[in-house]
Amino acid sequence: MDDDKRQDAMQMDVMLVATAGLSLVNGMSNSPVLLPFVVLLKALLSGTILASPLVVTYLASLLASATTLLIAGIPAALYERSRGQTASDPISVGIWLAGTLALVGIPFLFLR
Repeated sequence: MDDDKRQDAMQMDVMLVATAGLSLVNGMSNSPVLLPFVVLLKALLSGTILASPLVVTYLASLLASATTLLIAGIPAALYERSRGQTASDPISVGIWLAGTLALVGIPFLFLR
């Protein structure tokens, strides 16, 4: 029984790393998702010390990646709550990974 828990934990770790890695794709400089975040941050940060183009680009990249993670986690959270779970399992982490993959793939398919 202990081996099954260890295998589930290893699967979840691999899927979580893949989810985080995929979310970074939406924060890359060639991502079509990044432009709205750059425009938003330029407006919010104008007149501050953080308004330099390099800082705005880095912050927009971080914000785009974090937003991808948050939005992709919604279906997984709904799945967990509908099942009454108090902790994640490999299925819910797989749903999170699939949601992240969908959010990363859709902009590259339709916005280019």
